Amino acid sequence: MRKQREGILFSVILMCLLSGCGAYTVPSSEAATVRHLDLTSQRADGMAAGLCVIDGSEDTPDASVIGEAACVFADDGTAVILQKNPFEKLYPASITKIMTALTAIRYGSLSDTVTVGDETVITEAGASLCRISPGDNLTLEQLLYGLMLPSGNDAAAAIAVAISGSIESFSQLMNDEAYRIGATDTHFVNPHGLHDENHYTTAYDLYLIMHEALREPIFRQIIGTSSYTAQYTDSSGTAKTQVWESSNQYLTGDRELPEGFSVIGGKTGTTKAAGYCLILAVDNQESEEYISVILKSDSRDHLYDSMNRIICEIGN
Repeated sequence: MRKQREGILFSVILMCLLSGCGAYTVPSSEAATVRHLDLTSQRADGMAAGLCVIDGSEDTPDASVIGEAACVFADDGTAVILQKNPFEKLYPASITKIMTALTAIRYGSLSDTVTVGDETVITEAGASLCRISPGDNLTLEQLLYGLMLPSGNDAAAAIAVAISGSIESFSQLMNDEAYRIGATDTHFVNPHGLHDENHYTTAYDLYLIMHEALREPIFRQIIGTSSYTAQYTDSSGTAKTQVWESSNQYLTGDRELPEGFSVIGGKTGTTKAAGYCLILAVDNQESEEYISVILKSDSRDHLYDSMNRIICEIGN
């Protein structure tokens, strides 16, 4: 596995080059809230070249879109289709796991075998699990499927400990990686998104994170999978098999996109504090890709209805 300090060093050097500073101090997690308007000039030529850059001054809310924040972006950076409260700090719930997956892909080795430990014992009521147990032996790639399809909080914890040794160290690595790609209004304290008041992001930052994750072929493969069969062994070497189903209703066939669009993949997220959340990557018949996000809707039905409405804005 790559060393954590290499990623941190790259982050520091990159930000120095972009800002023209002679010295740069990595901000504390609570201080990493630089407004995106302030970074526009650097992004145009640097880390966000080819990305949609907005200042939040031209919100285009639609009363029929039920959610605290909603955005649609052309993934090639050519157009902002819709934006509603793009910089409002909100809880991402399990959409967090996109950053977990991206960090794991970039700092881990997919073929490595992980023996999971007690970190996978999560007893919080309502927590989604892929139902792995201490002593189970899975590859990192298998854990990523357990992370993204059934939204396994236990898989998230196993990945964190396998790569960084602890939940806390991996969360800091997530923050470093998020800051490196420009998601400066984001702060993670865990790899799964279970509620913590200090664990937050914005709709715009999630677009940046999703855009970056889509550059990884294995990420695209995983988020576009509706069902995955995991075969692995337990602590005694006994073979185990589980079938994990996606929580994305567009992939399961429970929901259909507007005509002319196909789903690439996405991630759901739900907690009492976060409400119902969804980020989605789609393409049209011209193979043009778009990223759309809704945060804090009030029900699953309203979430998917609103997602279809904002996708219909593409091309209007």
